[in-house]
Amino acid sequence: MRSLVHITPILLLGALAGCTPTAAEQGRIDARDAVAQTKLDAALAGLVPGKPTMCLPLTGRQQYQTEGYGPTILYKVSRGLIYRNDTNGGCAGIARGDILVTRQVTGQACSGDIATTIDNTSRFQTGSCALGQFVPYRQP
Repeated sequence: MRSLVHITPILLLGALAGCTPTAAEQGRIDARDAVAQTKLDAALAGLVPGKPTMCLPLTGRQQYQTEGYGPTILYKVSRGLIYRNDTNGGCAGIARGDILVTRQVTGQACSGDIATTIDNTSRFQTGSCALGQFVPYRQP
């Protein structure tokens, strides 16, 4: 029994070491993040951030096109109005075409709501994240 107690921490450390990205993998992750940030900056170019709001109404005539840039989701209303939401991560799949699914009881998406991403082809869940505050970006 004693040997099992000593082996378990060693196995745990070995398993955790396998979860750490290698230098090459980390380089690819950093490059992907840099590309996402460049695309995000381009999408918001010429727009000025406004006062953050906790909720975004999702009912009525307002239609939103969502786009993902790493952990950031943009809700596009028009060329002159875009809402930026910085999530806690986990929904980056919408950048590659995954479907963003949110569930609202009140007809609004609010900070703290949990969103999930679904693969467009297989319909399997690919991630989840908590929404942050909604920051409006408008043309000056």
